[in-house]
Amino acid sequence: MTTASTVTAALEKDWWKRAVIYQIYPRSFKDSDGDGIGDLQGIISRLDYLADLGIDAVWLSPVCRSPQDDNGYDISDYQDIDPMFGTLADMEELIAGAGKRGIKIILDLVLNHTSDEHVWFREALKGRDNPYHDYYVWRDGAQGQPPNEMQAAFGGSAWEWVPELSQYYFHQFSVKQPDLNWENPQVRREIYEMILWWMKKGVGGFRLDVIDQIAKEPDRLITGNGPRLHEFIRELSRETFRKGNLITVGEAWGADVERAKLYSNPDGSEFSMVFQFEHMGIDQQEGKEKWDLAPFSLVKFKEIMEKWQTGLYGCGWNSLFWENHDLPRIISRWGDDGEYRSQSAKMLAIVLHGMQGTPYIYQGEEIGMKNVQYEYGEYRDIETINMYKERLANGFSEGDIMDSIHARSRDNARTPMQWNDGVNAGFSDGTPWIKVNPDYTEVNVKQQMEDENSVYCCYKKLIGLRKKYPVFVDGKFELLARDHERIFAYTRSCESGKILVYANFSSEEAAFSLPEKWRDAETLICNESSGKNGMLGAYEAGILYRQ
Repeated sequence: MTTASTVTAALEKDWWKRAVIYQIYPRSFKDSDGDGIGDLQGIISRLDYLADLGIDAVWLSPVCRSPQDDNGYDISDYQDIDPMFGTLADMEELIAGAGKRGIKIILDLVLNHTSDEHVWFREALKGRDNPYHDYYVWRDGAQGQPPNEMQAAFGGSAWEWVPELSQYYFHQFSVKQPDLNWENPQVRREIYEMILWWMKKGVGGFRLDVIDQIAKEPDRLITGNGPRLHEFIRELSRETFRKGNLITVGEAWGADVERAKLYSNPDGSEFSMVFQFEHMGIDQQEGKEKWDLAPFSLVKFKEIMEKWQTGLYGCGWNSLFWENHDLPRIISRWGDDGEYRSQSAKMLAIVLHGMQGTPYIYQGEEIGMKNVQYEYGEYRDIETINMYKERLANGFSEGDIMDSIHARSRDNARTPMQWNDGVNAGFSDGTPWIKVNPDYTEVNVKQQMEDENSVYCCYKKLIGLRKKYPVFVDGKFELLARDHERIFAYTRSCESGKILVYANFSSEEAAFSLPEKWRDAETLICNESSGKNGMLGAYEAGILYRQ
């Protein structure tokens, strides 16, 4: 028998389905001490801003101790805070301060690899008989003859020679990021104890970086989706996450719908939800790298979104996002960061927040921050720098290389948050670690909070709608205008109500006739007119509601 109390308990258990999550890249959010690098005290100083926006949780990109070879995704101590961000006491203050405002803190954990400066790896280098040696993936070989042809994601061989041991260690990313050996049960036990330690500190959840690569089998050229992957994840969840009411997010670049059902099984055996990226490859040449640009196809994009919206309905849960610390700014990618900057930013927000899943807002997305076009020497991202060198050596023209960097560099998302039109956009009193986008005098938080028609106010209203109308969480998705090359429209329906979301993905007017039963529906939000006159203007979008 279902009672009111059991329903309430179930809703509380799945709080993350109703939540909106805000991602912070701490290095670029707010600097409190003038060293040009954002820090935890800077985040603390902006908690009221986050509370006003209405978000429920903050996902922090890595703040654990790190040599910063890959901007913190190379962790040297999982149970300490990197001095550039502050102290463990600062983290405890942040968790408590956020909690008082109803905001949970989600930590970014990198469990696929560590830094080569982690004590485990330093011990592993001391000899094959050292108990920590088997914490990592090693293969015998001869210098200059790696075990196989596997390449690292950041360029070059995935195998690094250690002459003192006459062995190679495996690294899927930077040479300073040796992969952990999840086949070793002691490695897994150490990881579980670390996670339980953070849970006791009061964190509200974890985002698991490249978690689909922990079950690698490099001898078989397997990195993602290894045979033991879900076995490892289920054990991880059982030993840690299921001992608390957490939000857990698995980053899985190689996930398809069927795998995502495993990651986000409603029984809680793995994660709360999955981060999958199929929609993010729509403007990339098939079979090539992210730098190899292709035209955006709205029809193909709609097919992908429909597949995920219907494929996980009732049997899994997805993350909704346009941006993160690894992706370019969405208005520069699929919108218009010039004449229709505000209009297209709102359109993209409306389209995303109307779908089923947990929405993520990346810092600055809520004010319509855009890509930058730096000179090569002004970039800081290791992936960008390595790509420039490799492609130049392989005969690509510098112009083509820079076009790809301007479109896809991870530094597009890592420029300082634009708080006001003052010095360094209000980010820092010192020299920022990376250049501020020069458009901060026109686009910043202060200006947008004072404008009721701003991108910021659109995001704030969308967050409020999600909390007010259950259909945003529970509604079943149905795609409309499937073959239209400029219109993206869909409905969501459940017992409590229905919504219709419509959007023009272009700068040209587009014909769109509402189904008759929607013509007297209530407009919940729109970025131009009502959307009811048979024509949608440039980047026009809105959400209609009816019982």
